[in-house]
Amino acid sequence: MAQEWSRRDLLKTMGALSIGAAWSQGLWAGPMREETYAWDYSLLPKPARKITAVTLGAGNRGNVYGNYALQHGDELDIIGVAEPIPLRNERYAQKHNIIDANRFTTWEYVFTRPKFADAVIITTPDNLHYGPAMKALEMGYDLLLEKPIAQSWKECNDILQQAKKHNRVVAVCHVLRYSPYYRKVKEVIDSGVLGALVSVQHLEPIEHIHMSHSFVRGNWRKEQDTNPIILAKSCHDLDILRWWIGKNCRYITSFGSLKWFRSENAPAGSTARCTDGCAVEASCPYSALRIYHQKRGWLHHFDLPDDKSLHGDAIMKALKEGPYGRCVYRCDNDVADHQIVAMEFDEQITANFSMEAFTSYAGRRTRIMGSMGDLVGDENELYIADFRTGEIAKWNVKENADVNSGHGGGDWGLVRDWLRAVEQQNAELLSSTLDASMESHLMGFLAEKSRKNRTVEQVQMG
Repeated sequence: MAQEWSRRDLLKTMGALSIGAAWSQGLWAGPMREETYAWDYSLLPKPARKITAVTLGAGNRGNVYGNYALQHGDELDIIGVAEPIPLRNERYAQKHNIIDANRFTTWEYVFTRPKFADAVIITTPDNLHYGPAMKALEMGYDLLLEKPIAQSWKECNDILQQAKKHNRVVAVCHVLRYSPYYRKVKEVIDSGVLGALVSVQHLEPIEHIHMSHSFVRGNWRKEQDTNPIILAKSCHDLDILRWWIGKNCRYITSFGSLKWFRSENAPAGSTARCTDGCAVEASCPYSALRIYHQKRGWLHHFDLPDDKSLHGDAIMKALKEGPYGRCVYRCDNDVADHQIVAMEFDEQITANFSMEAFTSYAGRRTRIMGSMGDLVGDENELYIADFRTGEIAKWNVKENADVNSGHGGGDWGLVRDWLRAVEQQNAELLSSTLDASMESHLMGFLAEKSRKNRTVEQVQMG
């Protein structure tokens, strides 16, 4: 962690502002202090030279990271793409001016040629992380690797050993570590204002429509094809807990199930698809017609034509023929829709994590309890209470941080750090190194083992 805090002075400015009244919602009684923490990823040093990269997988995440090159072409140049869907391949190539010789249908073809870029960005589906990662490392590429690392602990460890063997830089896309909000929480914990850390409560409310889109109808609905949801969705949260606490997790246990999105819960009169004349479609909160066709939401996995006047017909065709038009009670999903995880870390620190599908809202919520103070946050605001003084410090993201990419600014904060690490061949410039990500992945695999077997698992690295 030494490198993380060596650049504190660059990333923040701290200062006490006015003393105000107690927070109106009455969490605490006591004087309140506004606190600043100015953060902007662009304040981080740029790489000394442009880094060239090939993107494997031109879907949502491939475009998120690739778009950094459109704004910062002096730092990153995307010179190749592998993508089997022709429309995505074409659009990505046009966006980045990729020559035809560097366009490939699948990842395997990229590695039939001698190394022709500095790095590879792996944003393929979860079950296609292991193969390209192992081959890219063997050929001397550095990696930006979308989470989860792979589909099993063995595969994760294989990638780690391959990276060490070939001395490559690998950043795992635990983007929350690079967002100003999560960095601020880390700073508060490490400052000692909370005293000795005692316990953490952390909630990820997926939001019910997001759950239905991604984990019931969508790409991450089946564990065998992707990962258990505790890894596919919530390895971010296990990683952030491990990072915040800064101690080894020793024991973990978990409960949860696929309770609601099952055929036996299908309402009377429902049909296989929302477009099949379903009698309850109009009142169903998961109506595909309402979500995708009427409200035009959650369309980032739809390959729509450039002409927006054609979107309506294209969406309707996709709902009638593709996965997103299916009744949520009649899909082939098998991942849990609610799950809780309890953890014990070194120094008797405990943590509870809850992943919940059935919320009307998104945005993670956290409570951190220390011997001398506590913290409450919701990804927008933080309130830090000091038991010794009775003072409350308040910090707000919008007022104090430059958030110019997804995950609260973390997406591009990660890319900037990764580019510097590749340019200097120094993985220690990263927070989410492959080594740092391994324990939280093991926690995820063991949590799922615990959930299925109703056991308490000991977390043993190595």
